[in-house]
Amino acid sequence: MSEKIITVTAENFEKEVVQSGLPVLLDFWAPWCVYCRRIEPAVEELSEDTQGKLVIGKVNVDEQPGLADQFGVETIPSLILFKGGEQAGEELIAPGSRDAIEEWLEDNGIEF
Repeated sequence: MSEKIITVTAENFEKEVVQSGLPVLLDFWAPWCVYCRRIEPAVEELSEDTQGKLVIGKVNVDEQPGLADQFGVETIPSLILFKGGEQAGEELIAPGSRDAIEEWLEDNGIEF
């Protein structure tokens, strides 16, 4: 995982997401999820290309089932955008490409 991507847990959610001065993209995933691993390079590239504009965090649903439940995550990978500590718009479930993620982010007011 890229150094620029943070691991989000129930313990650091308040600090890393709610109190973040930047929008936060959370990637809900699991290590056994083939599709999660397939989209991971696109998420890592985004973390490099959006540095200073967007924080990207990963939530391992096996280790953090409470966070997954809190946000109604039933399918992984699921991406959820937070602005000002609040969920912004609908989650993006199982995106097919980096382009799909970028389009979803732009639809939610994140510019590249």
